[in-house]
Amino acid sequence: MTRRKESRSIGIVSQGPKGSHFFPSIVCSEVLPAVKILLTNDDGVYAPGLAALADQLRHLGEVFIAAPATEQSGVGHAITYLTPLVCKEIIRDDRHWAWAVEGSPADCVKLAISQLCPVRPDLVVSGINHGLNAGINVLYSGTVAAAIEGAFFGVRSVAVSLEYDPHADFQAAAVVARNVIGGILLNDTHPGSLFNINIPSSATNAPAEVVVVPMGLAQYGNSYEKRLDPGGRNYYWALWSPPDELPADGTDVTELRLGKVTVTPLHFDLTKVQRLLEMRSWGLKS
Repeated sequence: MTRRKESRSIGIVSQGPKGSHFFPSIVCSEVLPAVKILLTNDDGVYAPGLAALADQLRHLGEVFIAAPATEQSGVGHAITYLTPLVCKEIIRDDRHWAWAVEGSPADCVKLAISQLCPVRPDLVVSGINHGLNAGINVLYSGTVAAAIEGAFFGVRSVAVSLEYDPHADFQAAAVVARNVIGGILLNDTHPGSLFNINIPSSATNAPAEVVVVPMGLAQYGNSYEKRLDPGGRNYYWALWSPPDELPADGTDVTELRLGKVTVTPLHFDLTKVQRLLEMRSWGLKS
């Protein structure tokens, strides 16, 4: 079964600070296979970014949702082993809408592919996260971890994040995400590929350039604010402070500051291959 992409302009109108802007869906003559999509996030099953992305992804295929019952931001690739994973069915408009899983984002993907999905998904999408996951932050991100878990299973996987804004336009961001994901599906031929998409808030007010860039290596959030609780004990709030030194030009961090949508191909093999030959000459012994 195949699904032909729309031949007319469809999309949404975003009311930005500079007026209204029409965000069209991808319009082209190519034929895309109708894909089975597993959608998750780390902001929780009731997050607006999840619902907005689900609506747009349904233009690409069938969407199955399994997401954390509560917010799981910053949990990284945590997996639940010592307690059971409780799942609750979410009903909307008298129909099944999602599974709410009392676990991490990676739990959701692992459980969904193994048990909950009626068929194996062709694509795993995680997002839309409310806050960028660029640079070193990908190592802390529950959103990115869910996509990595999908790639573990050999399923093409994409993480999507939107720059934090108290008035974030998730509907416009979802159209941007759908367009980029559609382009990935048209061009990527590697099963199990892993991609990280970040959308600056300005890109929800007007169309923005999409760039493929590496992740920046600047370290964020090294500051803490020390306080006292009523009992006189110290406690600390982590502060999301900028890095002391900006990363090199041409990375996700720097391009996002220029208002560009960034796409970074990732992989989960942490082996530093370049050092294997050198280290084998060390003659290490037990």
